Amino acid sequence: MKQLLFLLGAFLYVTLSFAQVPAWNSFQTPGEASLRGLSPISDQVCWASGSGGTWVKTEDGGGSWQSGTVAGLDTVDFRSIHAFDAKTAVVASAGQPAVIYRTEDGGNTWEKVHQEGKEAFFDAVQFVDAQCGYVLGDPIGGKWMILETVDGGKSWHSLANLPDAVLGEAAFAASASSLVADASGLIVATGGIVSRLHRYSFASQSWTVRELTDMIQGEPSQGVFAVTAFPGGGLVLVGGDYLKPENRVGNALLVLSEATISTSEGPSGYRSGVAYLQDKGWVVAVGPGGSDYSTDGAHSWQPFSQTGFHAVKAAPGGKVLWASGGQGRFGKLVY
Repeated sequence: MKQLLFLLGAFLYVTLSFAQVPAWNSFQTPGEASLRGLSPISDQVCWASGSGGTWVKTEDGGGSWQSGTVAGLDTVDFRSIHAFDAKTAVVASAGQPAVIYRTEDGGNTWEKVHQEGKEAFFDAVQFVDAQCGYVLGDPIGGKWMILETVDGGKSWHSLANLPDAVLGEAAFAASASSLVADASGLIVATGGIVSRLHRYSFASQSWTVRELTDMIQGEPSQGVFAVTAFPGGGLVLVGGDYLKPENRVGNALLVLSEATISTSEGPSGYRSGVAYLQDKGWVVAVGPGGSDYSTDGAHSWQPFSQTGFHAVKAAPGGKVLWASGGQGRFGKLVY
C-alpha cells in the first residue's frame, strides 16, 4: 500500500510539473501569408494581418478562420493591427504606400482613414482605450513619426511633441511591438546603430531617453525588436540580430526602474516578439527559431518550442497568449 501511494504521489508530481511547461496549440490559417500584425481579443477571438494585404480572424478559438485582402491591396504588407472586437479593427502598413485602414463589418470592407508621404514607414500601432491610439513610424528629418487618434482610429494627426532620433536609429516592424501605450504615456524601444528607450509622459507632455548599452547594437539588423510591460512597472525588451539568429548575447533586457537595467540570461537566439502572461507570471518570447519562457520575471529563460513565430501578444485579462508567424501559422499557448 505504501509503495502504491508513493508511486501515485510521484505520478501526480510529475504530471503537475509537466503541466506547468507551456506548449503551442498550432493552427493553419487560410493562405501562406507572413502574419506579423497580431491583436487578440479573448480566448475565442483573435485577428492578425500581414503580407499580401492579408487579414485573418477566428471567432471560435481557432476552430475556423475568416480571411481576406484589405481593400484589394495584395501588394501591401499590413504588419500592424489593433482590433476592438470581432467587427472593428485598424491596420497599418509597413512600407509604401504608408496607409491606415479601418473596418467596422468584420473585414468585409475597409476604409482608408490616413495616408502619409513616400518617406513614411509604419512600425506599430497601440491603443490606450477604445478612442485613443498611436502609430509609430520611422524617423523623418531627425524626428520619430508618431500619429495619434482620439476617435477610435477614424482620423489621425501627428503628435505635437515628437522625440529626436539619432542617425541610424530604427524601430522594427517584425512584430509591431516596438511601441507600448498606456494611461500614463508612451514607450518606444529602438535598435540599429544605437538602441535606446524613449518615454513620453502624458502628464508633462515631454520625452525622456536613455541608452540601452547592454543590448546588442551597432548594425542595422541589431537592437530591440519588441517590448512588453509588467503591471505596475518594469519592462522586458527582446531582440538581438536577425542576421545572426543563433546569437543569444545581448538579446534581452529587464528594465526594473528608471535607475536600474538588469541584463537577462537571454533567450535561445534572436527574438522578435515578447508578451507577459499575467495569469501565470510568465514572460514568453518568440522568434523564427523558436520560443522561450521565463518564470522569474525575465531573469532567466528556458526554451519550450522550436516552432517559429513572429509575434506574441496577450488577450485582455492576461490569461491567454496568441502567436502568429510565417506561412499562415498561428498558435495559442496551452499550460
